[in-house]
Amino acid sequence: MPAVGPVTSPGLSPEGRLRSGKLAGLSMNRAIWVLSWPVMLESFLNSLVGVTDTAIAARLPDGTAATDAIAGASYIMWFIGLIFMALGIGATALIARSVGRGRMAVANAVLGQTVTLGLVVGVATAVFIAFASRPVAGWLHMSGPAEGAFNSYMLVIAGGVPFATILFALIACARGAGDSISPLYAMMVRNAVNIAVSWALSGADVGGFSGPFDLGVTGIAIGTVAGDIAGAAVVVTMAVRGRWGIRILARRLRPHWHTMRRIVRLGVPNFLETLGMWVGNFLVILMVGWLGASRGGEGLLGTHMVAIRIEAFSFLAGFAMGAAAATLAGQYLGAGAPELARRAIFRCALIAAGVMFAFGFVFLFAPEWPTRMLSSQPIHLEYVPKLLIVCGFIQIPFGLAIVTRGAMRGAGDVRVVMTITWVCTYAIRIPLAYFFSGVDIPLPERFGIELMLPDQFGGDALLPVSYSPGVIENPSPIDGGLVGLWIGICLEHVIRCALFVARFVHGGWARVRV
Repeated sequence: MPAVGPVTSPGLSPEGRLRSGKLAGLSMNRAIWVLSWPVMLESFLNSLVGVTDTAIAARLPDGTAATDAIAGASYIMWFIGLIFMALGIGATALIARSVGRGRMAVANAVLGQTVTLGLVVGVATAVFIAFASRPVAGWLHMSGPAEGAFNSYMLVIAGGVPFATILFALIACARGAGDSISPLYAMMVRNAVNIAVSWALSGADVGGFSGPFDLGVTGIAIGTVAGDIAGAAVVVTMAVRGRWGIRILARRLRPHWHTMRRIVRLGVPNFLETLGMWVGNFLVILMVGWLGASRGGEGLLGTHMVAIRIEAFSFLAGFAMGAAAATLAGQYLGAGAPELARRAIFRCALIAAGVMFAFGFVFLFAPEWPTRMLSSQPIHLEYVPKLLIVCGFIQIPFGLAIVTRGAMRGAGDVRVVMTITWVCTYAIRIPLAYFFSGVDIPLPERFGIELMLPDQFGGDALLPVSYSPGVIENPSPIDGGLVGLWIGICLEHVIRCALFVARFVHGGWARVRV
């Protein structure tokens, strides 16, 4: 790397260290460590919310139906998370660039506008979820008990969406400013409240102790919302006090359309990218539901989700290094040092690949151990280890894809990220999952439309038209079921990795203007 870059850049010291923000004066390796370990622990705590919900649900009297309900709800909650992520990506990129340039007033403006946007978007999303989630249980072919539990869970969750939006939007702002440690405290509070309230209200038997109330899945949902409220209170307090080097100022909360447009311009492509991924994965979860309905496999939805919850722990290193790479890429680019940004991303990717390889080793050779820790349901014990073995083979490419994708987001290269994600999801993932699973697609038993046509007496008559197509049979000779579906998904991850790494090598992400 030429020495002239770091030496002549006003945002860097002669040694190539950032001059402003929480990372000022740190070496690259130290900055990666300071950014990544809190994110890894924070991601663990965030994953623990979902794991807690799933584990408590599995210990309810009707554990199979409750776990199916939580599994279906997790995909709706993922959709809610798309809103958080879109808002957070724009805020992270703009704050990181501003801090890298030493423009703290601009960073404060972005922080204030992120809060304002978060409140508006959070309330709108809550209303949408409250009305739109009910049909999903039918699409997933849930059993009666699972459907009732799902509807109760989502109605409560909708009430907590505005608090969750503020929580995760402000965490993204803190990361952009270079502070990954402070948000960790908010996540610790969130998890402690969630675990305590969920256990107390659900009535689940955990370790021989049952909660004093018996609200079932509804109690688990109340615990999740209570945790979000507590976490939001913590990060708002931090932002008001300026703990991250930037602070919420009352005058910055008034709508400032130029700043909002900048956040939205970066956030919308990211939202479209993740929305495309969500729709694609929702099609995958529909396939899981169809497999269960056509083969008498009640519990496959829960099985799918238990495996994802376990695999998610391997993501922690990838997401932590991806977050570190996003912040460093943004700040180094803001400081005018693209070569340092490239070097930081490369180091983060190597670390993520190494840690995720270790998890892959466990998945390949000891998959029963984590399965039994999370559930004792027979169907989970039968299938989950097989799914973990499948995903154990692709942990290294998965880690590389997570880090390079996160870094490009931090650099503002959101349109290319969106394109790669959509192509991989719809041109590769869905066809492969459909082909290897052998699932048949059930169509509605009756599709009816009523036409108003003039009759022979000059009036109007209703002409009902109905169609009963049955199912679309999968032409694939492979009938892998749920395991085959996971094989298809994992093959797509390998291809996705190749495309993101190619974009990183190309270097176009370093020339994007935000």
